[in-house]
Amino acid sequence: MYGSSQREPFKRFDTIPFGGRSTAIKMKSGDVWVLASTPLNDVTKSKLAELGPVKWIIGADAVHYLYLGEFKKEYPDAKVIAVEAAKASMKDGPAFDGAWGADPPETKYGFESDVQHCYFSGFKNKDYSKTGSSGSIPFLSSFVNPTSWAQKHLSWSLGVDKEAMKRDVKTTMGWDFERIIPCHGDVIEKNAKEAWRSAFQYFLD
Repeated sequence: MYGSSQREPFKRFDTIPFGGRSTAIKMKSGDVWVLASTPLNDVTKSKLAELGPVKWIIGADAVHYLYLGEFKKEYPDAKVIAVEAAKASMKDGPAFDGAWGADPPETKYGFESDVQHCYFSGFKNKDYSKTGSSGSIPFLSSFVNPTSWAQKHLSWSLGVDKEAMKRDVKTTMGWDFERIIPCHGDVIEKNAKEAWRSAFQYFLD
């Protein structure tokens, strides 16, 4: 299995430079799973062409849905899987082939042999690199990081269903992973599991 991520400039409210990132995974079968979080520009198309045929287009949560239509138009045979809450925000989006939050929890989408997934129903946003900006937030990055009190508090405050959050955080803590590739910010290359544990500490205590 091979992965690639592409980070692009992105400003929240056209002001705060979060940066954005899409991530693609080449499955053992040769098919490609892509979390589509940034515009489908020529650089991204070229990288995806190197990896193989795109079979799944993933929307990560209720706010990362803006480019699902672009990806589906370019890769019409791919299946779109996103969270049910995204539909309410999409006026003319592609049809979903699967939806976390609407499908039964045991639903299989065909990529489970390579990609584990956990739908965070209790999270506010219903979660599931060349760039002109760093992806960092200049006045926030110094104290909003996985080990900071601010990050712990933010994670807790965005959990609208605390019991569901505790369940899903414990599920992901049971996985074996070495890296965290976020849609915004820097990739965590080392001690990623400890960073995840720290960020969601309040749900584990």
